[in-house]
Amino acid sequence: MNKKKSSFSGQLGFVLAAAGSAVGVGNLWRFPYLAAKDGGGLFLVIYLALVLTFGFTLLASDIAIGRRTKESAIGAYTQMSPKWKFLGVLTFLVPVLIMTYYAVIGGWVTKYAVVYLTGQTAAAAQDNYFTSFITSPVSPVLFALLFMGVTAFIVYNGVEGGIERVSRCMMPILLVLVVVIAGYSLTLHHVDESGQMRTGMDGLLYYITPHFEELTFSRFLQILLDAMSQLFFSLSVSMGIMITYGSYVKPEVNLNKAVNQIEIFDTGVALLAGAMIIPAVFVFSGTDGMSAGPSLMFISLPKVFAAMGKAGTLVGLLFFVTTIFATLTSCISVLESITANCMEIFHTGRKKTVLVLTVIYLAASAVIALGYSIFYIEVKLPNGSVGQLLDIMDYISNSVMMPFIALLSSILIGWIVKPSWIAAEMELNGETFRRKKLYNVMIRYIMPVIMFILFLQSSGLLNKIAG
Repeated sequence: MNKKKSSFSGQLGFVLAAAGSAVGVGNLWRFPYLAAKDGGGLFLVIYLALVLTFGFTLLASDIAIGRRTKESAIGAYTQMSPKWKFLGVLTFLVPVLIMTYYAVIGGWVTKYAVVYLTGQTAAAAQDNYFTSFITSPVSPVLFALLFMGVTAFIVYNGVEGGIERVSRCMMPILLVLVVVIAGYSLTLHHVDESGQMRTGMDGLLYYITPHFEELTFSRFLQILLDAMSQLFFSLSVSMGIMITYGSYVKPEVNLNKAVNQIEIFDTGVALLAGAMIIPAVFVFSGTDGMSAGPSLMFISLPKVFAAMGKAGTLVGLLFFVTTIFATLTSCISVLESITANCMEIFHTGRKKTVLVLTVIYLAASAVIALGYSIFYIEVKLPNGSVGQLLDIMDYISNSVMMPFIALLSSILIGWIVKPSWIAAEMELNGETFRRKKLYNVMIRYIMPVIMFILFLQSSGLLNKIAG
């Protein structure tokens, strides 16, 4: 068996790298958008409950599997049960797909950081600025290739010398920047055309107050599914990344503490991101500015930064630098997961593997970046939305494959190798697996049912069945 020599230096190195993987661009735009859309504090309460149950179960499973088997996804699932090797292959394919577009998003963020660095705050706030940028046949490609190159360079330098070193530097800085910008957002105030004043504290109250207006059972179910899907994407579970990172964890590390610390860091940054973005957008745009996805980050927020006056240029720069850090640490983890699996499959060294993958993904990133110009297509997805190349890759990996993988892994752990297989690793050094009973109930009974429903909903099948 091909045992890895690479490892994190210790618990802190692992936790910061794993938190770096978990804290991605989704924390900074998707979480605030969903919180604003799904009843503010109501969404927060549901999300926190899910973190402590589903999030804990998924995270503990992936990390324990990685450390016990000392393998990445394909080797790990094969070792657990040879008949389930297909699950390892499916899990491996998720980062393979995500990597095609993650550097493209990283390129967009980098472009905006450059925009604010060069003082083009007013230009970035124009309605068509983002569209004209992504539909350009040159600029988005160059920024995507730059971001991909930096990611590859860090992974090329290995686990401790590359990934851990970058994470130890970037994650504390990211946390400080998020806290600083969130604090500044709360001091903002603005009088609109009707003479009504809105303040940052009003925005914070809108964010944390549960809104029960028009709450029906179907709407509650939708909020629950939104929170579950956000949790899924946020914690980097069911895509093999935490299995790979777990395989680099030394035996003496306390996995119980590590899982708790990753949960706290990831959820803390998500909550702070909401406090950073929602009050600022609320002050200058009211609730109308809380639009979905990239438009929140690349259209709504630049308008907010422009409305701040001179301070907006600095705040905009700090925000997009923060987002670069979050996107880069996640992008690194995606490429590392692919690299580790390929090293096991082809029995090749790290440097050769990374060089080959870099060539492949430089080409893939260029194609996806051109999906809004030269390779523009419109495809109606099963969930009802219309997508381009990037959206198609995102839909297949996130909406279809990840819930399906979580469903299958809960069946494998809960009913075939049994939860005691995971518990043995969590208690390796005599530690107490404090949420052991909760884990057993979650992995055997609750996870399979909820993941099946989530898979039906996110793939669009639930609507077809209901309709």
